[in-house]
Amino acid sequence: MNLDWITVVGTLAALCSTLSFAPQAWKVVVSRHTADISARMYVLTVTGFALWTAYGIALGKWPLIAANSICLLLSGFILTMKLLPQRKKDAVSETIEKAIEP
Repeated sequence: MNLDWITVVGTLAALCSTLSFAPQAWKVVVSRHTADISARMYVLTVTGFALWTAYGIALGKWPLIAANSICLLLSGFILTMKLLPQRKKDAVSETIEKAIEP
């Protein structure tokens, strides 16, 4: 019984963490505006997700690996967009928008 509860909590935590970055990443793609994003915060966030992913790999725990890898990719994308010059942000956003057009 405890395992089921633990699994539910872990799954919900993974979903919340993963889904929390998707709207911000999409906003960056659409608006191409990153002035209000803290680079320091995202450096710490990316580092944290990289470490959580490494921890999951060391333990062989796929839920930790999967959730934190997705968060690492999304937060890494946001940080990269923050650090890019505007013309490159525009190019990345245009490429993504073209790729998802129907």
